Amino acid sequence: MRLPALAFLAATLALPAAAQTLRIGIGADPNVLDPAQSTSFVERVVFTALCDRLLDVAPDLSFRPELATAWAWSDGGRTLRLTLREDGRFHDGTHLDAAAVKINLDRYRSAPESRRKAELRPITSVEAPDARTVLIHLSQPYAPLLSVLSDRAGMIMSPTALARLGEKIRDEPVCSGPFRLVRRVAQDRIEMERVPEHWNAANIHAQRLVMLPIPDNTVRLLNLRAGQLDLVERVAPADVDTARQSPNVRIAEATAIAYQNLYISTNGALKDQRLREALELSIDRDIINQVALEGRFVANNQPEAPGAPYYFKDLAAPPRDLERAKALLREAGQPSPTFTLLTPNSPVESQVAQIIQAMAGEAGFKVKIEVLESSALVARSERGAQYDAAFGIWSGRADPDGNIALWIASDGFLNRTGYNSPKVDAAFNAAREITDPEKRRAFYHAAAEQWMADRPMLILYHYRWFWGMRTGLTGFEPSPDGLIRFSGLRLPPG
Repeated sequence: MRLPALAFLAATLALPAAAQTLRIGIGADPNVLDPAQSTSFVERVVFTALCDRLLDVAPDLSFRPELATAWAWSDGGRTLRLTLREDGRFHDGTHLDAAAVKINLDRYRSAPESRRKAELRPITSVEAPDARTVLIHLSQPYAPLLSVLSDRAGMIMSPTALARLGEKIRDEPVCSGPFRLVRRVAQDRIEMERVPEHWNAANIHAQRLVMLPIPDNTVRLLNLRAGQLDLVERVAPADVDTARQSPNVRIAEATAIAYQNLYISTNGALKDQRLREALELSIDRDIINQVALEGRFVANNQPEAPGAPYYFKDLAAPPRDLERAKALLREAGQPSPTFTLLTPNSPVESQVAQIIQAMAGEAGFKVKIEVLESSALVARSERGAQYDAAFGIWSGRADPDGNIALWIASDGFLNRTGYNSPKVDAAFNAAREITDPEKRRAFYHAAAEQWMADRPMLILYHYRWFWGMRTGLTGFEPSPDGLIRFSGLRLPPG
């Protein structure tokens, strides 16, 4: 059970304020701590501390070494060769070598519980010819693979722990990151400690790490201002000015590759495409941004922000058109359709839901808002027909394929809508096989034309990331992916 806001604040204020304990407020409680099973953004925030990846993503969205120190393509783009670092260690002492990488990649490709299968489908085999070399063989060239390996599919867990725990490793993750798990109290806290044997330990300065799931933005910021947290992720747009006025708080920010969407079951109350089109025509993204988000985000209907290489000006969001929306509802024989919108228990998303409820109501929709914990919302929407529409945040990827195909492709691991378009699937597949940006752009445009007409998902806006941190904390590196890197992060003395 989640503590009420004031009780949670009191519990948080009771945390020890040891100088070498880094205390981070996160926006939700993770559902699972297994990269194979993970689907939520907040889990990626936690994994950055627990689990090293084969590659990391730099602030400019280029790839940089992490567990792999070098990589190269061969065989016309059908083989990727990774060279591993020599000093990798898992938290249980097991040496990190090519055999461990193979075990993990094979698990992600085939385990019943794995959500990574679609991302790694082009892989035909993985070889470990020696301790430091991994060869990944593909059925066809697959341009997004580097991006895939910089995320959950590139997180390598201890093969010893996997053999012992199987899918239950979700409760006892054993990775190779800069911190190891000490204790987790669901809905309350995740406690970790620094790994002195970590290859980058010289740049990891906190001895302990405590992550506190605090969905309420006000409570999260209040803890920071009171000095009981050192760093908070996702400061709400409405709180940025207040935070900046606090003498002991500073704000870091970055334009995000993340976006907010509203995904719609094609088997639910809005299964008629005309209803989905009417819903989009009933809303105004600019008003949502101004009213709920202080105008700090970027109103948008596409997975790439305006100005990005894969943003399509000719497919910009349609203007609000209530008369056309009403006509579509009449045409569908449902002038007053009712649907339920699943909303995470976040003040920002709750306000966005209320704005959509009011706007859509002017067209004739009757929108019921059901507020759920983030993990419960995901679990509910993954049951397909048992929901109508739901909010989802996508944290974004360095490759355009990872920004849309996982939601829209018929085999996408985040396809919770039941949407299936052979035309869209074919365009995605063609784009993955080539690296030329202009040729890829044409295929993603063809896919967008179709799915944006079918509307299994309405993208609402792109984020800007705002992190709050107490004055004196140094070494923080803002990144468009919204994740916290711990290398170089240093608490003030005393």
